[in-house]
Amino acid sequence: MLTQYPSAPGSSAALWIDLLEPSDEERADAERLTGLRMPTRAEISEIEWSSRVFVEGDALYLSTPVLDALDPSSAALTTVGFVLAPERLVTLRFARIAAFEKLLSRYVSATAIDPREVFLTILESFVDHAADSFEHASGELERISSSAFRGQRLRPSQLANASEVLHAALLELGRMDDGISHVRDTLLGVDRITAFVLDGDGHQRLVDEGPRLHSLRADIASLKDYQVHLAGKVQFLLDATLGFISIQQNEIVKTLTIASVVGVPPVLIAGIYGMNFRVMPELGWAFGYPAALIAIIVSALVPIAWFKRRGWM
Repeated sequence: MLTQYPSAPGSSAALWIDLLEPSDEERADAERLTGLRMPTRAEISEIEWSSRVFVEGDALYLSTPVLDALDPSSAALTTVGFVLAPERLVTLRFARIAAFEKLLSRYVSATAIDPREVFLTILESFVDHAADSFEHASGELERISSSAFRGQRLRPSQLANASEVLHAALLELGRMDDGISHVRDTLLGVDRITAFVLDGDGHQRLVDEGPRLHSLRADIASLKDYQVHLAGKVQFLLDATLGFISIQQNEIVKTLTIASVVGVPPVLIAGIYGMNFRVMPELGWAFGYPAALIAIIVSALVPIAWFKRRGWM
């Protein structure tokens, strides 16, 4: 979809052209309107530095990965490309992006816009979106942490439900860690663009916006530090969750071990007196059967009492 701001279909006077999932025909139309080469999706998605930020003719070709939604645990990573010429801006994207959609409403009815202003505003919206994503992730991590460390101790009968909760926590933390790393990719991409525009574009088109770009880089630096904090918290909660799973498994193994140890003496006694030999001292004893039952019960109670005394039960 090809959208022009200000709206002027078929006119080369458009100052901002937004291409959403453009077809080959729409890319060709944009090239005809602007006289600029429109990169393909594969070119925009290249990961090499030289492929993401470079100058071609009198235009800057820039791209960065961004999240398409606020929640980092469920958002997908997509790529946005920029073609910034002195007289216009072209953006290429292949998914609807929450930060982008909010920005578009500002320019729907605009009669005159500055392409450089739009470009910088988009970068700032990406950084703001990254900050909001980190805040959302921090709230989710706080919820998981509160549930893990401030909840009530589970009774043995609740261990089955605990397994499901721990499994869900592992999945959520894994998605959260993946999402936080995606937000970091966005910050690195925007930082790379701002550094290139400030230091190496060769044309100084945005030199008047130097303080604004420096402020943007300062925000990115602080968010990177916060990302390290969140990543450490995710890792701690992952380790804690795995620790809880290990404790739960140890409890199960301990229960089975105690049950097997308690059952060994009664089985031994029952096995001895269950042998059908003709000559057995207790075979004709009138009190042999109740004595054997008492011996079986006592042999089971003695290990239980010993385990309780040692604090293993």
